[in-house]
Amino acid sequence: MGYSVLSARDATDALAIVSEQHVDLVLADIKMPGINGLELVRQVHEFAPDLPCIVVTGYGSAEHSVEALRAGAFWYLEKPFEQGHLDVVRRLVEQAIEVGRLKTENRILQSQLQAKYRFSNIVGNSAALRNVLDIVSKVADADSTVLVTGESGTGKELIARAIHFNSRRAGRMFVTVNCGAIPEHLLESELFGHVRGAFTNAVNHREGRFTLANEGTIFLDEIGDMSPSLQVKLLRVLQDGTFEPVGSSHSMTVDVRVIAATNQNLEEAIRERRFREDLYFRLNVIPIEVPPLRERPDDIPVLVSHFLEVASQEQGGTVEDISQEALELLCAHSWPGNVREIENLMERLVILGSGGEIQAKDLPPPFHQPAAQRPSAPVIPPSGLSFRDTVDDFEANLIRQALEQTQWNKNRAAQLLRMNRTTLLEKIKKKGLDQPER
Repeated sequence: MGYSVLSARDATDALAIVSEQHVDLVLADIKMPGINGLELVRQVHEFAPDLPCIVVTGYGSAEHSVEALRAGAFWYLEKPFEQGHLDVVRRLVEQAIEVGRLKTENRILQSQLQAKYRFSNIVGNSAALRNVLDIVSKVADADSTVLVTGESGTGKELIARAIHFNSRRAGRMFVTVNCGAIPEHLLESELFGHVRGAFTNAVNHREGRFTLANEGTIFLDEIGDMSPSLQVKLLRVLQDGTFEPVGSSHSMTVDVRVIAATNQNLEEAIRERRFREDLYFRLNVIPIEVPPLRERPDDIPVLVSHFLEVASQEQGGTVEDISQEALELLCAHSWPGNVREIENLMERLVILGSGGEIQAKDLPPPFHQPAAQRPSAPVIPPSGLSFRDTVDDFEANLIRQALEQTQWNKNRAAQLLRMNRTTLLEKIKKKGLDQPER
């Protein structure tokens, strides 16, 4: 078959070879003097857990087969090998080596992920970020549900991954679900799976994300966009770890840690009856609020340097540094897109730049404009004013500005105001803000 083969007289000799050099597969007889084949498999896996072993014997039985698999053998073969059986052996060897390779690759990737998401690798030195990381380090190894809040682009998923990869569940799956990106009629199946025939086109059984995340962590992003009917089912999973796949009458039980995230104000959503209060309290066991970048300006130079280096390495760019003038303009920017906006800008500058040092002239136009002034509060006259009417007028003015800036695109206006679209539509209707005729 083209493989290089090393021979060993007995299990002791085999263990010496495996400990001294890399091998891809062990084929071992069961009946050997001294240590038998099953014990050899157990000892091999103590220091090489990903190394596949196939055991061979001339005394086949169902009991021996089960014992071999329990010992950790990839498979079990009976002698003698007749000519017609050699293709079976060939395929088995190929499959065992491929499985061993995938296990090793997966273990390396897991190790790299754990290294990547160490707390020390999260970029920023501000007190606000350090306070967040202090909470994260304390809750990582617990199983408590965590609710991560903050504006878009602040790094909520990064915080969730840091929690998982620094927990006792780090060796298991970290499964992400964007509740706002999946249509409501598909999200239930995505979360809980479905059985064959549960609905049109459900031609096969499918496991849901909760099943995939068993003994690991599931990250429910944009949890505020989940429909009320699904919120009820999620509440049940949080209460007792059980759910029913779509179309099934049988409950499944999982052991999953839940981390949820949102950029919405869930307390406001509760008042507007868009989010269940009991679910909020189940999710909000450990609240973590990730501050926006404008509240931690000390992190801007560090993030610029970090993403500049990352983009240069990934894109093969020759940009080496950034001028002081350009850095001052970046530090004065409000960064509505937060950390993600910095990351995207650095990638853009590296790709479009001519190399060397980034100058102020290389920055896009918005960075050369003076920072927007905050709207001033109305002055209270000696005769007083109506607080409610003044706040309503101020709110209507902000909504009208957002709509005009986005050419009355309500989705984009809601994003500008960091408001749920449904809430914005309700306020537009309540305040009678009609689009002007052209």
